[in-house]
Amino acid sequence: MPIRDFDFTHIDSRITAESLNAIHCQLPTAYYNCYNHRMKSGKLTHVDESGKARMVDVGAKPETERLAIAEGEVVMKPETLALIRAGALKKGDVLTVAQVAGISGAKRTSDLIPFCHPLPLNHVSVDFVLDDELPGVRITATAKTTGKTGVEMEALTAVSIAALTVYDMAKAAEKTMRIQNVRLVRKTGGQSGDVQND
Repeated sequence: MPIRDFDFTHIDSRITAESLNAIHCQLPTAYYNCYNHRMKSGKLTHVDESGKARMVDVGAKPETERLAIAEGEVVMKPETLALIRAGALKKGDVLTVAQVAGISGAKRTSDLIPFCHPLPLNHVSVDFVLDDELPGVRITATAKTTGKTGVEMEALTAVSIAALTVYDMAKAAEKTMRIQNVRLVRKTGGQSGDVQND
């Protein structure tokens, strides 16, 4: 919707040009242009000077040791958690399959996320805690590499794929499970320094 077609009759007469532009940026048809304007003025490395997406050139970066830890949860009914704990689900050992899936997912991150660089992973682990208070499965993934870019996405992908696999393995027993709180909790190495999220 062009700004000239917008009905301003209900707006205070003291409205400023700056306010009009803010309103314009909130209009659905203007979203793309406003988004690109914000991207050009920001410092996102995956956006070029014209606001278009790009893959970052990391060729000049030094190789450093990188580590990332991500966590996530699959919330479920206590009865479903009991089935997982007992190994009583029809598809088999939920946690073993989810562990393998999470590690495989980390290794395939650059195939899944468009601008992720393929990394030589030194180590990936996926661990689970069966939490009766949640109730559900808590997932922790750790990824390590020596390279020019970080392994945050690999750790996050490992958690996400492991969580999806838990859902797939247990969905015959419950389809109301919920995947939540997938997040980076720690990362070390690289020019941006260390990060610890509580």
